[in-house]
Amino acid sequence: MSKKQRNSVNGWLIINKPVGIGSTKVVSIIKRFYNAKKVGHAGTLDPLAQGVLPIALGEATKTINFSMDAEKEYRFTVKWGEATSTDDAEGEVVATSEKTPTEKEIKDILDRFKGKIEQTPPAYSAIKIDGKRAYDLARAGENVVIKSRKVTIFDIKLLESSFSAGERFSIFQVTCSKGTYVRSLARDMAEKLGTKGHVIELIRTKVGNFCIEDAILLDVFDNKVYKDGDLELLLAVDEVLDDIPVLHINSDDERAIRQGKKISLVGSDLKNNLMVALKSDDLLVALGVFEEGFVKPSRVFNL
Repeated sequence: MSKKQRNSVNGWLIINKPVGIGSTKVVSIIKRFYNAKKVGHAGTLDPLAQGVLPIALGEATKTINFSMDAEKEYRFTVKWGEATSTDDAEGEVVATSEKTPTEKEIKDILDRFKGKIEQTPPAYSAIKIDGKRAYDLARAGENVVIKSRKVTIFDIKLLESSFSAGERFSIFQVTCSKGTYVRSLARDMAEKLGTKGHVIELIRTKVGNFCIEDAILLDVFDNKVYKDGDLELLLAVDEVLDDIPVLHINSDDERAIRQGKKISLVGSDLKNNLMVALKSDDLLVALGVFEEGFVKPSRVFNL
């Protein structure tokens, strides 16, 4: 029996991922809904995290790296006084502290975490060590040593705190670069404050220009709120290319680009090594690099 023919579906979906489900599972739900040939996501969210998860279908998968490289915004809650093995609520408590920081103390240390900082990812993370995931090694009881890395915190602010009725938590908002682990940020802030802490809630509110206010709840697909394969939900393939200059080309240049040839833009004032998007009749044809008056295609799209 031949495999079921899959559909050529191209575009972006912005999903509001709920707690309790992994990013890979979201991809499988969307792939089944559209019966799509190719689906991928732009940036893993842990099962305990929720919020914006960009899903690329078909030709949009060729632009995933642009979404992966985009700035991320998170809202997260830190519980003070306890460190866990995973730096979030999933792990076991491994250390405690009686110290609860004041709001003034918290605000006073925030500037130390802005800009380029060194950060060591959690042992329970998807980073590979000698070809194996760190979280698999940690769960097997091995001592996981992960090298620190440079990440960028563009902004971080304290939104509110609650230190009454036995509660010891604070809520933050952070805008950061790719590769930033919010769990590590919370752990390191707690250490700087002379206490312990871990993340008990994490919501990704923004990825590039994709905002949680525009994201679609995942359960509408499982509950068939939309008809199978509803294409009106999809955003254009070039939705993540807002920061890239667009050049409109004629049919002859389009043909050359699709053959992998470079085209002339002599006289253009574009800078060398600049990435550009090439369009014909408002359809994305390719991404290319401008150099010395020519554009050479690096990614060609079939839309």
